[in-house]
Amino acid sequence: MKRRSLLLSAGVALLAAPRLIAQPNAQAALWRAEEHEWQDEARQRPVPARIYWPTESKTPLPLVVFSHGIGGSRHGYSYIGQHLASSGIASLHVQHVGSDRALWSGGLFSLAGRLSKAADTDEALARTQDVRFALDRLLAEQGARIDASRLAIAGHSYGANTSLLLAGAAVPGYEGLAEPRFKAAVFISAPPLHGIDEPGKALAAIRLPSLHITCTDDVIRVPGYYSEAKERVQLFEQTGSAAKVLAVFSGGSHSVFTDRRGTGGTLQNPRIKEATKHLIADFLRASLNGDTRPDRLHAWWQVHGSLLADWRGS
Repeated sequence: MKRRSLLLSAGVALLAAPRLIAQPNAQAALWRAEEHEWQDEARQRPVPARIYWPTESKTPLPLVVFSHGIGGSRHGYSYIGQHLASSGIASLHVQHVGSDRALWSGGLFSLAGRLSKAADTDEALARTQDVRFALDRLLAEQGARIDASRLAIAGHSYGANTSLLLAGAAVPGYEGLAEPRFKAAVFISAPPLHGIDEPGKALAAIRLPSLHITCTDDVIRVPGYYSEAKERVQLFEQTGSAAKVLAVFSGGSHSVFTDRRGTGGTLQNPRIKEATKHLIADFLRASLNGDTRPDRLHAWWQVHGSLLADWRGS
């Protein structure tokens, strides 16, 4: 029986040496990026990736692996990767070739079909394998630079679904996907698990410290899919993490967390991005060091709390 889609329910070979990315401004002196054109020979699937490194740091470093939303790429969420690297956390952004920006190429009338294919079981599973492959590959090539005891998973939208599976969500038909090396998780605009008989039970299986980020106007409208902001709050409530945090920004939009400018409000967009990147860095810094105190993010809240419609921490 074919398993239902979760999306929005809304031998290994190196193809090329890493490509260093030139940085455009003085602030970039704190970070640098390199790109990899990896190929998973076992699956005959490319796994492009970009990693943001601190320019100067003591190693080994904590690492977060980031999974993009539908139609995204390894170049997305750059403001997060850059800030994390500047804060001493390496950030590996994986591109999922079955649900990446290539979806937007083609006729408008066939878009719904392309999105449906990108959301099917095979791609949902492939995305989790992309993350695991990229992590394995990076550790094999540059493991001395990474602290394998301080790894986290993060994602936005479809990438948050991918992250839920890797963080331990017990979704029927998607068993055995939890990645035990991850010690914390960040779910941005996580779509609900529609089509699952007991989503609360599936989410209760997640035990990692988790950060949930959304906004009051975080509505998903994609051909064939619709999801309201309140469903992301409910997902937070159902997650079984003993230590979990919810940040709900006022206004915004579903795409405000991407690199797009202006969406969600000309003034609110940069404010939400600024607050989001600092929140993720502060959460990861605390969680990966074993700090799960309820007040561990109090300093962040004092600076950015005025942007929030809801804030919960435990």
